[in-house]
Amino acid sequence: MSASAVFILDVKGKPLISRNYKGDVPMTEIDHFMPLLMQLVATTLKNANASLVYSFLYKTVEVFCEYFKELEEESIRDNFVIVYELLDELMDFGFPQTTDSKILQEYITQQGNKLETGKSRVPSTVTNAVSWRSEGIKYKKNEVFIDVIESVNLLVNANGSVLLSEIVGTIKLKVFLSGMPELRLGLNDRVLFELTGRSKNKSVELEDVKFHQCVRLSRFDNDRTISFIPPDGDFELMSYRLSTQVKPLIWIESVIEKFSHSRVEIMVKAKGQFKKQSVANGVEISVPVPSDADSPRFKTSVGSAKYVPEKNVVIWSIKSFPGGKEYLMRAHFGLPSVETEEVEGRPPIGVKFEIPYFTVSGIQVRYMKIIEKSGYQALPWVRYITQSGGKSLALWDNELYKEMKDMGTDDFDDI
Repeated sequence: MSASAVFILDVKGKPLISRNYKGDVPMTEIDHFMPLLMQLVATTLKNANASLVYSFLYKTVEVFCEYFKELEEESIRDNFVIVYELLDELMDFGFPQTTDSKILQEYITQQGNKLETGKSRVPSTVTNAVSWRSEGIKYKKNEVFIDVIESVNLLVNANGSVLLSEIVGTIKLKVFLSGMPELRLGLNDRVLFELTGRSKNKSVELEDVKFHQCVRLSRFDNDRTISFIPPDGDFELMSYRLSTQVKPLIWIESVIEKFSHSRVEIMVKAKGQFKKQSVANGVEISVPVPSDADSPRFKTSVGSAKYVPEKNVVIWSIKSFPGGKEYLMRAHFGLPSVETEEVEGRPPIGVKFEIPYFTVSGIQVRYMKIIEKSGYQALPWVRYITQSGGKSLALWDNELYKEMKDMGTDDFDDI
């Protein structure tokens, strides 16, 4: 058993809805919860698997969001009947049951179920071995779209040393296939190449791999084959992580200089350190500025810069950033009051970007086999995307100012 009861709490920590699955769980068990936002709480009378309980609660939130779009106290109060129905189907006798929102939406609707007298119907997907896919699905054109998305998390200090380097990848599928097809996905997995005696030069060693429930884990453990019957529509097939050393794809150098206790100049240089044939789209470089700065002026060699006073940052936007190129931005602010500020106290510079048709890890989809008893032909499509993660940051560089002076860009209008 994973949970004895599930509670939905309001912003004051008081239960809005509770569902007991076994025994009576006293309300005093959750009196110590005082959340700032609405929360889901699970309690148990026995020593349960904490990871399973967390996974169940996260899945419950996903299901509620599919039904109500926004998971807020108001949406829970307005739909408490459906919430009770969902809690009954999500867990039974303390064990998770049907947690796929697409399957739940077949028989728990916003309008409720209207069954004919004398007839009862249980969706076949609930009793099937493949509970995440309905039978009888048909498409005129059978296609599979595969997105390989990698997010790069980097933290670089002022000396150019990489303090944190991590790649978090996901493989997402959009499936438009008839019937009950079996799919087999092949990657350039290093462990697979070692088992088959192939060269490891262009292989990738995946860590912390997590699969969708449709993947046959025993098959993957035996021969590293990713075999599955997919859900219909969009879903995340797998995620992985690589802790390999990665150089920053967009290298940032920056410096801040104060003059006469009345103004400050910020200089930022950005350089694309990826292949010249690739282009980074939607680049945004967020540069922190003093909280009391005013009268902003900007000069950029490409793109545009704007001051966001509520966040105390300058956002330098570059629509298209080709690999190997180098650009410069200079900002000038007035300082009504000057306070002592240590270099260590300055927030880091953040970088956002997206590079299509490129993966920094080198992962590749080698094949996608689609097997269905009717023998139809299906088209698989693959797209690769590398984007910035939540920790693509660069610290301030005190040596850049001297370099820019040597380049003849000491004056604000010289860019």
